[in-house]
Amino acid sequence: MNRIKGELPKIVTRDEWLAARKELLTKEKEATRARDALNAERRRLPMVEIDKEYIFEGTDGKASLRDLFDGRSQLIVGHFMFAPDWEQGCSSCSAGADEMSSGHLRHLHARDTSFVYVSLATLAKIERYKERKGWTFPWYSSYGSDFNYDFHVTLDESVTPLVYNYRSKIEHAQVGESIFEGKQPMEMPGRSCFLRDGDRIFHTYSVYARGLEQAGGSYYFLDETALGRQEFWEEPKGRTVAPRGAVPNFLD
Repeated sequence: MNRIKGELPKIVTRDEWLAARKELLTKEKEATRARDALNAERRRLPMVEIDKEYIFEGTDGKASLRDLFDGRSQLIVGHFMFAPDWEQGCSSCSAGADEMSSGHLRHLHARDTSFVYVSLATLAKIERYKERKGWTFPWYSSYGSDFNYDFHVTLDESVTPLVYNYRSKIEHAQVGESIFEGKQPMEMPGRSCFLRDGDRIFHTYSVYARGLEQAGGSYYFLDETALGRQEFWEEPKGRTVAPRGAVPNFLD
């Protein structure tokens, strides 16, 4: 189906295109250097020791946070939105999980890093959904644990003050955001990184909302194309017949 409409890029000669491309390349290199500097600053962040015992449930039974490292020095946890009363996982989280291939996991393991998903749903629901989707990555239930609440991906004012993406309810309201409206508890997306030094475990980084995009995926392939992500907020507007919302679930 042809989804192109509106004003497309200007048609030029190859020489004109090359001149414009080189001009853009200069800006791309600046962005690359800026990203390198930002990554270095991220690596210099201080860290917080985890002194609470979290218990998860996985395919092989009960597991501690240390067990999730699977003997490696680093652990990345994908906070997958899946509430205990849901029958299936979040469609946007599922789209991201679809891209978590065995090759991704092997490459992370080669650099002494484990990756797992964690959800508040019961293990039985997680296992059924995982089998249906054909996924093979490790996925644990944090049901009955404070883990989701402590890392601000399950929001429930009756358990802990509302904070998401490092802003309180009042701070979100001050910038015109109303993400806390709706029924609680609320499930939100995120990703957290941990470091293990012997028996000690440290929280080094967490990212939420659009910051989750920086790990790559289909969005960044689409960013290199003329039609982009084909979402309503992008510029230039009007290039697709039916622009999508800014929800990365990749559903038709």
